[in-house]
Amino acid sequence: MSHPLRILVAMIFLLVATSNVSARTICGTVLSECDSTAVVGATCRLLADNQFISGTVSDISGAFTFDTDVSSNITLEIGMTGYTGATVIIDRGQGNINLGNLYLSEGVSLDEVTVTGKAMIDARGRTVVFPSKSDIKASSTAVGLFQKLPLAGLEADPINRSLKVDGAAPMILINGVPSTMADVNTLQPKDIEKIEYSRITPGRYADRGMNGLINITLRKRNDGGQIYAWGRSAVATAFVDGSVEASYHQGASQFSLSWTPSWRNYQQVYDNSDEAYIGDDFRVDIKSHDRNPFNYFYNQLQTKYTYSPTESTTLSVTFSATPMTSKNRLVGYDDDSQLGACDKFSRSTSRDFAPSLDLFLRRDFNESNSLEAQVVGTISSSDYRRENRFIYDGDDYDGDDEREYVMDADNRRRSLITEVSYTHTFGANTSLSGGVQNTMSHSTNRYLHTEYKPLLTENNNYVYADLGQRLGNVYLMASTGVKMFWVKNDMNRRHFIRNITTARASWNISQKWSMAASFIFTPDIPSLADLTDYPQQTSPYLISNGNPLLKVSETLGYRIQATYQHDKLAMSLNLSMADINNCAISDVEYLGDMLFLSHPVNVPSRHMYKGSVNIKISDIQGFGAQAYAGITHYENRMDGCRRRLTSIAGSVSLWWNKGPFTVSFWQKFPGKFLTGYRVSKDENNNSLSFSYKPDKHWNFDISWMYIFSKKGSQYPSWNYSPVNPYTTDRYIRNNANMVTLSVSYSADFGSIFRSGSRSLNNSDSGSSLLKM
Repeated sequence: MSHPLRILVAMIFLLVATSNVSARTICGTVLSECDSTAVVGATCRLLADNQFISGTVSDISGAFTFDTDVSSNITLEIGMTGYTGATVIIDRGQGNINLGNLYLSEGVSLDEVTVTGKAMIDARGRTVVFPSKSDIKASSTAVGLFQKLPLAGLEADPINRSLKVDGAAPMILINGVPSTMADVNTLQPKDIEKIEYSRITPGRYADRGMNGLINITLRKRNDGGQIYAWGRSAVATAFVDGSVEASYHQGASQFSLSWTPSWRNYQQVYDNSDEAYIGDDFRVDIKSHDRNPFNYFYNQLQTKYTYSPTESTTLSVTFSATPMTSKNRLVGYDDDSQLGACDKFSRSTSRDFAPSLDLFLRRDFNESNSLEAQVVGTISSSDYRRENRFIYDGDDYDGDDEREYVMDADNRRRSLITEVSYTHTFGANTSLSGGVQNTMSHSTNRYLHTEYKPLLTENNNYVYADLGQRLGNVYLMASTGVKMFWVKNDMNRRHFIRNITTARASWNISQKWSMAASFIFTPDIPSLADLTDYPQQTSPYLISNGNPLLKVSETLGYRIQATYQHDKLAMSLNLSMADINNCAISDVEYLGDMLFLSHPVNVPSRHMYKGSVNIKISDIQGFGAQAYAGITHYENRMDGCRRRLTSIAGSVSLWWNKGPFTVSFWQKFPGKFLTGYRVSKDENNNSLSFSYKPDKHWNFDISWMYIFSKKGSQYPSWNYSPVNPYTTDRYIRNNANMVTLSVSYSADFGSIFRSGSRSLNNSDSGSSLLKM
């Protein structure tokens, strides 16, 4: 063999030998740190010099394996939604390696999105927030976590445990399932993976009277169970809230049971008012001083079974019930310019029960086509009793003149709600969905004193379509639908056919800047109670009633929003306006013979112009802060007059976390609202809280609420009506300087898999009964 040939053969042999030596296998098993169960589907990536080499996912036992011939230093990255990621550095020269068990701790990692845990991004025209680990650690409840999120227009109230978007209740979804605030209050902050938020209600839910959207995605876990219990009570006030949830998942089946009670028994509730009733030939002035004790006991009970044999098929059955009892009393006196001094007494009780059964099926035919269908049946009952007594002792009467007005009624309602929704995705940038909803109901009001028993029938239909399109960094969304509403009773029949349209454009200018603009046209169709014609006299001068001739209000709304986010700072500026035609307000008119009628009426228009700014700073040595400030201008046009109001409102949240301890403060600066002739002021709120979390199971919290407020919570209002002007000061002294203690406990048995099944409507809250 020639010398050159021998050299060539030697080089080939050397290359083969080197290749055989450097080829190696890297394997391991990914487990959950909290319970040592396998983490299935964890993403495993090999990188060399920051360049991707190979990738795989962990199997059903959590195991993964790589074969590679790269001999240099290698980095192994492991990630899984719901857990913090792990990084392993493998030095050059090592052969086959069995890394053994690799444990992932609970945290936030983002699947296919390279952002940090506190990031806020824009997806499909919605703001998507991944709560940071520091915010979760500093929050003892889900509402406490929402307080810390930089979401413009969102108001999180930790005292009343409520969420509002631009002053109204939002549409809430949990894993895509329409839910209530009671459901949100059963969640632990650590279970929340991400939150989708929009100030525009999606077309699918646009006919439900909600404002905005909050879609909460929970972390997915493996088989096992979970128990979570939370309770809060005031030291010196009959004030109790709670929630208990137990869940268990095994294979394709998931079971859950929850109970959310709330109890109040307030005795120091006061109203002081100065009002007048003015007619063409009559006027009376009344000064009132009343004490209004009340109590209620609310319960939400729910049990749910979900069966998911495959990723593409989900069947769920949900039974829920919401028994509630409430009692209200009024003891006071009037100084009446016509009838003289008056002692008055009022009492009302209500017993409500609304069980419902929800059957839901979802079928994903492929990655582009999905169908959902649901049927919900509800049978509700309400027994309402009210008695108003007025005892006058004037010079024009011999002895006492007692007048009594009674309204006792039973309401029975049966309803059936159905919906079919279909979604088709055209590639990665276009989606189209549509559906039809129908609500059929029969309501019977039985007025016991007159034995009048009207039957009210409702047929509510809604057909809609949504189209979404992404064009580079711009996302466009358009939705339109037709709402067809028929309602009738033994005396009246009304038909409504109206359009609902929304449009939104969002632009991700850069990683720091984004902008959004939106438009909405929506009707406000009168409720059954507003349309029900049954006059009720509530005082010697006042009769209350619905209005069967009430027209539909129509709202045109416009909004522009700019958002900036960098590192630990997030800011947003919002400008909006709304024009409401045929605005429905509550009004009083003179009937003659010293009697006045209070009922809903339409006025020509209502205009609102609003600007607001949100600023959040987070995780600076454990400190965080969020501030909101807004200014709103109202202009109402009534027949023959105009009313204007400019209001400023705001809120501040501050918190500091160090190890197991968290201190937080919240202050609300309430604003005013103008509706028709009436001006009202929002509730005053503030709280100082100290939280201690000794381990992952327990959390203890003490809060001081309505700090330095001698009157507690206050609700002043003014009415500039030419027929019924008044000023009133309502306050609940029970809340003044209230101290509450709360405790929560959670335990995982294995872990609970939160399925992503979606539902449609799971309750019916309609009513034709006017309760005063």
